[in-house]
Amino acid sequence: MSFAGLKKQINKANQFMSEKIGGAEATKLDDDFIEMEKKIDVFDGMVEELITKTTEYLQPNPASRARLAAVQTYSKIRGQATSSKYLQTEGELGDSMVKTGAELGSNSLFGTALCEVGESMKECGEIKDALDMGVKQNFLDPLQHLQNKDLKEINFHRKKLQGRRLDFDCKRRKKEKGGAVTNEDLRVAEEKFEESKELALSGMHNLLDSEEEQITQLFVLVDSMVDFHRGSLGVLENLQRNLRQKMEEAATKPKVNLYPKPSISSRSSAFFDADESPMPPPSYESSTKGPSASASTQKQPCCKALYDFDAENEGELEFKEGDFIILSCRLDENWFEGSVNGRSGYFPVSYVEVVNDL
Repeated sequence: MSFAGLKKQINKANQFMSEKIGGAEATKLDDDFIEMEKKIDVFDGMVEELITKTTEYLQPNPASRARLAAVQTYSKIRGQATSSKYLQTEGELGDSMVKTGAELGSNSLFGTALCEVGESMKECGEIKDALDMGVKQNFLDPLQHLQNKDLKEINFHRKKLQGRRLDFDCKRRKKEKGGAVTNEDLRVAEEKFEESKELALSGMHNLLDSEEEQITQLFVLVDSMVDFHRGSLGVLENLQRNLRQKMEEAATKPKVNLYPKPSISSRSSAFFDADESPMPPPSYESSTKGPSASASTQKQPCCKALYDFDAENEGELEFKEGDFIILSCRLDENWFEGSVNGRSGYFPVSYVEVVNDL
């Protein structure tokens, strides 16, 4: 800073303190100018808050928002284009549903329904991405430009106006006290003050008079939100119809009866302790599954397996649902002995349906 510049700053500080402490008179700005300044201050704060709150609406997770900002800043420093985007919660939920539904398998109606809901949620996430991009380009970017250019320029002229006003008032006060201030110095200071005032006034007027453009930007924001909700509604209504069909399908699906297998301890007790009187086996409906028995098998004492039996102890006979088993004898009320496919052993009465009794 030159000596003249330093001297001018000292004079401004002297004038400022004289006004605040000594009650020196300051040049008054007209009421319209002061009112416009108040509106610009409100506008400045409003733009800052709109940018912040709109970003939080589009990207509600602060951790993801911060991570994305860091990636974009790093890429900008490196001069690289980044394809990173905010991870929408709808998409993350959809990925989780699809993964879990696939693990349940295609035979599970709930699993396929879960996959379908997951795909729809991912589609809603893509629609949210489109909203994010549209609002950023058509609403946030213009606000950012307004903040970084128009408001910044207006505030620059307002600050410069304040400095030139202090300079002018300082020279005028010194002139009145007989100081070494020429009429030319005073005239130049006044012209600079009026110049800054006109620039600040013009900038504030142009900004406050741009309501049509500002309302258009709000319309674009709302229009983007309408597109998002309309698109999401279409996806969810279609999903709702499909789920209703799956509900009906699940309601009409034949129920599979559960036949609890005897525990190992009850099997051993029933076979080795014939004096005990175990509970009679429950009755079951006949199964129509399985291959047909041969004519020779039907003439012998035999039974048909109601469901698979896995041998867990030595001497037990393993068979599959629908197998026809030739009966050798009945060990007790709970156990048969028989043979199938060249293998013999004992098995629980409750697992079979007798075709020809012993």
